[in-house]
Amino acid sequence: MEFWLISVPLDKISCQSLEKLKRVSAKTGLATSSRIHIPELKVGTLDVLLGVSDDLSRLDSYTEGVMRQTSQCLGEVMEEFSGKLLESMLVNGVDLATYVTRFQWDRAKYPTAQPLKTLADIISKQVSQVDTELKSSRAAYSHVNASIQSFERKTEGSLQTRALTNIVKKEDLVLNSEYLTTLLVVVPRMAYALWEKTYESMSKFVVPRSSRLLVEDADAGIFTITLFKNVIAKFKTNAKKHKFTVREYNLDEAEKQMQEMSRLTVNKKELCRTFVCWLKVNFSEIFVAWIHIKVLRTFVESVLRYGLPASFQAILLQPSKKNRKQLKQQLNSLFKHLDPAAATGKPDVGLDIPDGSSGQQEYFSYIFYPITIHLVDQS
Repeated sequence: MEFWLISVPLDKISCQSLEKLKRVSAKTGLATSSRIHIPELKVGTLDVLLGVSDDLSRLDSYTEGVMRQTSQCLGEVMEEFSGKLLESMLVNGVDLATYVTRFQWDRAKYPTAQPLKTLADIISKQVSQVDTELKSSRAAYSHVNASIQSFERKTEGSLQTRALTNIVKKEDLVLNSEYLTTLLVVVPRMAYALWEKTYESMSKFVVPRSSRLLVEDADAGIFTITLFKNVIAKFKTNAKKHKFTVREYNLDEAEKQMQEMSRLTVNKKELCRTFVCWLKVNFSEIFVAWIHIKVLRTFVESVLRYGLPASFQAILLQPSKKNRKQLKQQLNSLFKHLDPAAATGKPDVGLDIPDGSSGQQEYFSYIFYPITIHLVDQS
């Protein structure tokens, strides 16, 4: 999604050129256009304007970065919706395109009676706070997610190494017996017959016909057998000779792991719910701040370029994807009178801005700021 915010002075030629641009764009489908209202702001001195111009340039890039991190994080948390993230995001109750095309200055958040420097500072503090909270919340969510993934990885892989927490149940074991216990033995699938013939004779005091298959995969199965505790060592030694592996298993430890996994799962759901809510609210806040920065930059550059008293008109264009070059040529042609050297020197300069960079990449005869909205990193 891309918009071009341009500004031209209110002289007769520029106003006529602007009206022609609207007619041509509508007739040929080059772009849709809408008037964007910029309120009267406190100008201050030339030094202040130059300083604010630099501050806003840096703040523009920083804010866009925080906005993209916020949306990227939302896409990661809501994986099933990440493909439609752009369409599902709302700002002040409306979609992004509607907010931009119907922009109104938020006087409650950014009082127009305040100096430009103060407005820039208000936005900077707001964005910085969101950035700090985002890093903290993202770290907490990532920690829980990583812990769950660590547990899940332990339940995957070979029966020789994977955790048995989700496989072995209490009823599979002999519990609370002074003399008897249960062993878990990994047997290769090709050796099932050998296992059945030999397990009872691997040591004394193996309970006859106690072998039972618990689970199997493509390579092996896990069998339980019951025997006396005092012959465990002998059984393990003989099992190893047949390449049968006795798995160590502690029921109490397994139950603790299950409880921890349940706790983490519940914690993740709660974190996810609150995190998604926080991300949506703060994405809206950051997006609003970002568009206000674009408007502030347009105001400041218009005053610096066109002089005082502030007399300019801002218009928002949404170019069609296939006609961006033609629209740029039309703009250069219509407004070349503002600075003939800029208009004729490099007519296609600044056309391609693939990363949505917020800085004014090249000099045009008119003021030009792209608003390129990429919510999720396509890489």
